[in-house]
Amino acid sequence: MQLPEEFITSARLTMGEERFHRFVEALDEPSPVSIRINARKIGDLETEMEQVPWCPTGFYLPWRPNFTFDPLLHAGCYYVQEASSMFIDRVLRQYVDRPVTMLDLCAAPGGKSTAARAALPEGSLLVANEPIRQRAHVLSENIQKWGHPDCIVTNAYPRDFRKAHCLFDVILCDVPCSGEGMFRKDPQAVAQWSMQNVERCWRLQREIVAEAWQCLREGGLFIYSTCTYNTKENEENVRWIQQEWGAEVLPVDTEAAWGISGSLLSGYGEPVCRFIPGFTRGEGLFMAVLRKPSTLNPLTHPLPLPRGGEFGHLCYLDMRSQNYLDSPSLGRGRGWVPSPPIELSYPQAIAYLRGEALVLPADTPRGHVIVNFHGKPLGFVKNIGNRANNLYPKEWRIKSTHIPQEYETILRLA
Repeated sequence: MQLPEEFITSARLTMGEERFHRFVEALDEPSPVSIRINARKIGDLETEMEQVPWCPTGFYLPWRPNFTFDPLLHAGCYYVQEASSMFIDRVLRQYVDRPVTMLDLCAAPGGKSTAARAALPEGSLLVANEPIRQRAHVLSENIQKWGHPDCIVTNAYPRDFRKAHCLFDVILCDVPCSGEGMFRKDPQAVAQWSMQNVERCWRLQREIVAEAWQCLREGGLFIYSTCTYNTKENEENVRWIQQEWGAEVLPVDTEAAWGISGSLLSGYGEPVCRFIPGFTRGEGLFMAVLRKPSTLNPLTHPLPLPRGGEFGHLCYLDMRSQNYLDSPSLGRGRGWVPSPPIELSYPQAIAYLRGEALVLPADTPRGHVIVNFHGKPLGFVKNIGNRANNLYPKEWRIKSTHIPQEYETILRLA
């Protein structure tokens, strides 16, 4: 891989020659393929797949299946996620042991949000936010497919939460960055890298953090994350948060065998977590956990959930709304008792996910009917007798006209 000269010079200085050499070798190796199981939908999975060590529901795959044509992916039974990003599970399980309100501020496409909601205690509420409207649609789709009701998807800027006087017990700030951690997976990340972009990113990151910090309760957790290596966007920003607001940087329990590094900045003694290809089995990631000063015991004061309408002017999709017909992937509606679900064959399931009309058994009741695959809801159809009109959202449909010769699913590895 041809890396920018300025990046090489900078990374050599921070990583050291030996570490940098191994890192460069790893960039020419295949990226690990990993998925995270939705335990709410498929329960405990007995499998021979290798577990991601810092996430109990994460697994490495020996190859990359054609995920698009696995109906169980569309049913939200699992999420295809890079292993390093699953570390949010480790952080939350260590520091959150009671119901909280949490904000994922820059959440699209939803990998860390779904991981966070799976790790949070029952009774918690997750607000998954994406400032860019087009990306918010993708976030909404993935949150709905994941199927946890205690989520709100919003399309707002950090300043909107501050102006609305919203307060959260946990904030995940996975900020836009220069993307050095994506070099192996995305050639465009290499082509678009520049020192000017690094400068632009760290300034934007501080603007975002400054707004978000005001939305964090006293004693709350602030999780700062990037997918880049340079210390300007990482350690220097964490140090700035400490100096500006007196934040305490908290350690996260790890094991030496995982290959998670600490700081690359000489003399920086704070506990941070850094994932570097060649040392950790995943892509590049930086994460630091900070606590806001408080006279209260951390996360032990009463944590009332938001009142109805508190997020009304920000809300893009409220999964808790009593007036909202649950998403097709949840397979149920509030205040409405559907007919028994109809099980689809694999060809029927692919046809449904492409938006095609179906012909159901003659004894199928008319009206709204749930269609399943392997017992997992895919969505709704409206049965009118001679056919069933497809109600799967148009923007979610499989666009490819490829006809799979054989059904591949990660559950075959179980």
